[in-house]
Amino acid sequence: MVRFGIIGTNWITESFIQAASKVEEFSLTAVYSRTSEKALDFADKYGAEHTYTDLNEFVKSPEFDAVYIASPNSLHASQAVLCMQNGKHVICEKPIASNSDEVSKMIAAANENNVVLMEALKNTQLPNFLAIKENLHKIGKVRRYFASYCQYSSRYDKYKEGTVLNAFKPEFSNGSLMDIGIYCVYPAVALFGEPNEVKASSYMLESGVDGEGSLLLSYDEMDAVIMYSKITNSYVPSEIQGENGSIIIDKINTPESVKIQYKDGTVEDITREQVSESMYYEAKEFISLVSENIQQSELNSHQNSIITARILETARKQVGLIYPADQK
Repeated sequence: MVRFGIIGTNWITESFIQAASKVEEFSLTAVYSRTSEKALDFADKYGAEHTYTDLNEFVKSPEFDAVYIASPNSLHASQAVLCMQNGKHVICEKPIASNSDEVSKMIAAANENNVVLMEALKNTQLPNFLAIKENLHKIGKVRRYFASYCQYSSRYDKYKEGTVLNAFKPEFSNGSLMDIGIYCVYPAVALFGEPNEVKASSYMLESGVDGEGSLLLSYDEMDAVIMYSKITNSYVPSEIQGENGSIIIDKINTPESVKIQYKDGTVEDITREQVSESMYYEAKEFISLVSENIQQSELNSHQNSIITARILETARKQVGLIYPADQK
């Protein structure tokens, strides 16, 4: 068994626990929250025996081996480093950190303490993403990667009413690119590596974060076109265009239908069956790494995480989106 502690008692943590509970080796034993009431309520709901309201006590606890971090983005790096310095394996919600400097410090802590560090980015662990990767050669020379993920946030209604929630606050290293755009950027990195150039444009909200935006990533023989938004919806599929055909992806954040449309008009369905709890696969990957003493994931690797962080950071600088975490 891999015994888990959690930092962050929110809906995403609940989704992770529900998915991870389907992995035989998963066990939830400890909960950290700033208030004892939240910690106790959450622990009671999911059967965890131990609760903590002091982070230093939590990380030193002998009651768990690994921690899932789902606190605000601005806290990821400091909390993860502290956990790893105390011998805990870490799976950290995306984006793994506020910027590439923080990611570098996290990777260094993982290496120094011989623990697993993995970014909890679900779509690159899904069977249908593996289907894309394994069938990519069929479409010939790739010339364009197009990814769109635009999802109107329920929190935006509150924002327009005058209530700025955490999702739209720069002090928490939030905004559309970090929350939504990363689902488009990370797969591009996992498939094609680091681009030669990044060009970005965004619509900035008065709170100081981006509401929506676009990226153009330039590679030697192809480009990647990315659209993302928290203030509009989009219903167009994503696509990888090759000289012999295109891979059509229904939803880049959680691909459930994947087909190859060849230039001769034929269609090949390469969709694979997936469990409905999409976070199951990232949990399974992480638990396997811990169990087998492998320090990092092949797809959600340290290298892919830091390349992604560099892209996000470059894009933010171009549109003038600077976080307090960037100035430390």
